[in-house]
Amino acid sequence: MNASQLHQLVNRISLTYFDKPFIDSVAFNPRLRTTGGRYLPSQRKIELNEKYLTVYGMSEFEGIIKHELCHYHLHIEGKGYKHGDRDFKWLLSKTGSPRYCQPLPTLKSELLHKYRCTKCKQVYRRKRRINTSKFCCGKCYGKLIKEI
Repeated sequence: MNASQLHQLVNRISLTYFDKPFIDSVAFNPRLRTTGGRYLPSQRKIELNEKYLTVYGMSEFEGIIKHELCHYHLHIEGKGYKHGDRDFKWLLSKTGSPRYCQPLPTLKSELLHKYRCTKCKQVYRRKRRINTSKFCCGKCYGKLIKEI
């Protein structure tokens, strides 16, 4: 999806759900990692995360666009456009916009290192590697060996 197609999509959603045109700029931001999109009030610009379109599809992506358009239209009207404001919560419910987006699936595994005590067979799972010559078992003070 290029920039003009993205702007047309956002404008169509804005006209459908808000009965107002979207006249400012919208773009994909590849640096967004944990959020589906953001509205920048000082620039009147919406930035979207393209990964949500590829991972979850168009329905989730349209929900993110509706959420950001709630920020946009309330900001232009001079009403409360932040997440905690009553106007924002009301417009979210009126348009059927999601309050939060689903988290992206992580590519790397949470568990990277597994250690076992040679005496009591206690298993320790760690994200970070530990120095087995420096650390020992917390139960019996036995020697740790790396399993994975």
